[in-house]
Amino acid sequence: MRPTTKDLAKAAGVSLATVDRVLNERPNVSARAVRKVQDAIKRIGFERNLAAVNLARNRVYRFLFVLPERGDQYLSELLAEIESARAPLKSELVEVGVVRLDVEDPHAVANLLSSLQTDEVNGVALMAPESPQTRDAVLRLNERDISVVHFLSGQANLEHHDFVGIDNIAAGATAGRLIGRFNAGRGGTIAIITETIHAQDSLKRRLGFDRVIHQNFPTLSCLPTLETHGDPARAERIIKQTFANHRDIVAAYIMSPEGRVPLEALSHCADLTDLIVVAHERTPFNEEALRDERLDAIIAQNPGHAVRSALRILRARRDRRQPFAAQEKIRIEILLADNL
Repeated sequence: MRPTTKDLAKAAGVSLATVDRVLNERPNVSARAVRKVQDAIKRIGFERNLAAVNLARNRVYRFLFVLPERGDQYLSELLAEIESARAPLKSELVEVGVVRLDVEDPHAVANLLSSLQTDEVNGVALMAPESPQTRDAVLRLNERDISVVHFLSGQANLEHHDFVGIDNIAAGATAGRLIGRFNAGRGGTIAIITETIHAQDSLKRRLGFDRVIHQNFPTLSCLPTLETHGDPARAERIIKQTFANHRDIVAAYIMSPEGRVPLEALSHCADLTDLIVVAHERTPFNEEALRDERLDAIIAQNPGHAVRSALRILRARRDRRQPFAAQEKIRIEILLADNL
């Protein structure tokens, strides 16, 4: 049986009222009594039922996802998973909101984060590229006791921050290994495409990708990263120009989570059944492309797991608990046409 507060009071040799004051950090408790209760907690393995405590106090958790304004199918997958998580959490007094804005405008992101008040929001799951303005705004949120989880794309140089997502250096290295093996020793160059290299996920994927290609596949060379900024016209123009200037392109790596725009632009420049192409994230478009051999592999992470993990971490921080790290680890999945 799980120890109760009565068991804790007996083990500590104090009254129930004293246990209640210690657990709720109320004043007028001696240091000696606090020590006795804390020692007893460790000795008998006492754990508070925080859900019951919060329900009794009518304590509401208010969490906010800050997501890009522009997006395609992967963003739709994330929004659907957030909506799916919202209803079951209502009974536990957890409210989940979403704000979408131009995350490539660091001032817009910083202004939004600076406007959040502690009586309105307890935690934020932030999906935004790296910038000094955003980093400073996150630090100010932490100072105001509003927790932040960097959601799929983190901020560099922030120590002890919570991040939800795959290991992006390992994901890029995986893409490099797949392209190198699929290429079977042919020489040539690799086109690398993303929405923005300022996003930490793309930056780290590029680092992992380059390391594996340079160390293990000397017949291949990597071109500079092409940035589409999610604009189909720009993607069409820069990819077409790259293929015109480099006739020896044998593979393409799409680092950003939205693969439809760059893949459609690639299809106008090359026969995708002859080109090795690896992309990220499982979307309806990417699945169809994998089935008809326009894609060779997808490196994916489970969006539902990512959403639920972000909410669990924010809740743990709100309760002054340490998140369960093993539960929040997002696995790298490799999808081929054969295992969809």
